[in-house]
Amino acid sequence: MATLRKKRRITLVILGLSMMVVATGLTIFAIGEGGQFFRSPSDVFSDPPREGEVFRLGGLVKEGTWQKGQMHAFVVTDTSMDFPAVYEGIVPDLFREGQGTILTGQIRDGVFVATEVLARHDEDYMPKEVADALKEQGLYKNDYAN
Repeated sequence: MATLRKKRRITLVILGLSMMVVATGLTIFAIGEGGQFFRSPSDVFSDPPREGEVFRLGGLVKEGTWQKGQMHAFVVTDTSMDFPAVYEGIVPDLFREGQGTILTGQIRDGVFVATEVLARHDEDYMPKEVADALKEQGLYKNDYAN
């Protein structure tokens, strides 16, 4: 009887550990899919992404560069480096020149092709990642991003 209990316990412990390993693997896989890091234009130039890598590009929409239409073309800047970007579709209502934005997509032929565009929420908001990058350069002093 004692050996039967031991075998059941060992079986349950092995089953429990196996389930934990599977759950951990699924969690890591899910984070890998959704855990895209924000990069500023300066970061992209200093450490270019791999061919076909999907990532987030953030900064300010440079004044005077937004060409509106079905295919929107504009330049994302962190004020020290600029990166051309395009987006096909409808941009958020609050997307405009001089404001913070984060784009998700990849680089093709030297242009960032966005599949998703995020814009500020209200007149004082700037995405935290963009504000932090600009603060590091001493170019953004408001604390509205927190």
